[in-house]
Amino acid sequence: MVEDRGFVEVLQTASSDAAYKPPSRSTIVSKIHQLYDTEKKSKLDVVAGAQYIALTGDHWTSVSNHNYLGVTAHFIDSEWKLMSFALTMRKTDTRHSADACADQFLSVAEAWQVQQKITTVSTDGARYMVAASKRLPYEHMPCIAHMLQRSITVCLADKGFCDALAKCRKIVGHFKHSPANTEELHQQQKQVGQQTEHLIQDVSTRWNSTLAMISRLLKNQEAIKATLSSQKHKLVMLTASEWDKLKKLETLLEPCRYVTELLGGETYVSCSVVLPAFCHLYRTMEVSEEDPAYIERFKTAFKKDLLERQKTLNNRWLKIASALDPRFKDLKHLPKGEREEVWTSLEVLLQNEPSRTTSKPLEEPAKKRSLLFLTSDSESDDVIGLNRALNCYKAEPSICMEACPLQWWSTHAGAHQELSVLACKYLASPATSVPCERFFSLAGNIVQKRRAALASENVDKLVCLRNWLREA
Repeated sequence: MVEDRGFVEVLQTASSDAAYKPPSRSTIVSKIHQLYDTEKKSKLDVVAGAQYIALTGDHWTSVSNHNYLGVTAHFIDSEWKLMSFALTMRKTDTRHSADACADQFLSVAEAWQVQQKITTVSTDGARYMVAASKRLPYEHMPCIAHMLQRSITVCLADKGFCDALAKCRKIVGHFKHSPANTEELHQQQKQVGQQTEHLIQDVSTRWNSTLAMISRLLKNQEAIKATLSSQKHKLVMLTASEWDKLKKLETLLEPCRYVTELLGGETYVSCSVVLPAFCHLYRTMEVSEEDPAYIERFKTAFKKDLLERQKTLNNRWLKIASALDPRFKDLKHLPKGEREEVWTSLEVLLQNEPSRTTSKPLEEPAKKRSLLFLTSDSESDDVIGLNRALNCYKAEPSICMEACPLQWWSTHAGAHQELSVLACKYLASPATSVPCERFFSLAGNIVQKRRAALASENVDKLVCLRNWLREA
């Protein structure tokens, strides 16, 4: 870039100095490496202070057809703030196998000195990723966004919507592929008092793009009909019943869009919201007497498919996370028979979880204490204390849905010290691998066609720096 003659001329014109020369390429590279080393040292210091760390990971292919593993870290710091930033964009030369992928994750953990702090690894549902997670000494957190994508895609394949959606795509293509057609549509939008906007074409890998396409078509229905009525075309127009189908489909998919966006955030707690969000989806998909046959089929298929996929989730982790979130600790989103099991699991965790707030080298190991419990005629003082700690937390009033659970814990950690350690551990895990997708978007903006020859080391440093400096 700095050696490009046109770029140099722009700088000379902007600086009003015809003799100006930008820094050389080697100087820029040296500065970038120095900045990376400085920022990484800062990030290492931050990571060193974390008690527990959750990772997300996925693979990305650049425009030069090179494969990279992107990994992001998520944890709650000492001030109860959720931290999230990239760890690496590492080039991989081996095929996507479970063993190779597991080794790559372990190598990243070792490079950042967090092997003993990692709790969960969030990935998509690719077979090699799932298999790799089983080889890792950490909990696996399947991506909820990918799960919803598959469930909705299966349901949209139903013949009740296929024909209408196919017509929608052809109508959008009619305008997308012709500037003249688009301009005529804009004129009609102005005449009916609407803002001029383009139609949206959906893509098969993003179900929410289908919802966006439907919503935009419905919003501009009048303008589209008026434009097409004045043109010569071979399009098969949507019938009144098909427009009605699209409206009903929009209503069906809107809760799914809300849940997907809610669970894809990385600046707030998301894993504790998964099970309440699923409960919300199941309720919205209840069949009613007014539903036509195609809507009934969609709702029934969606619930059945999502229930099957939910079995593959780390439900134990998600249940405990919900219990430790003061918004959902009443566990009303769970069947009554499962609620007590969650509190029993928490009690066991309190007994086994080593305290990280204080150091007690002379304390008797938990394993030896458990042997004493087996020979005791009554509960120990520790067990009674743990029960009291759980009961005190359960007695606390739930907070509203809009409140931040981490702010609640920042003010109540002293009153619930044992549970606060678990909250710091379980609430940090992201519900999806979307943070990696955002990381890849940054990478795509950097590794463009004109920069496709960037060395993998420079790709790693540039993309990570972009993420770190943005967070700063």
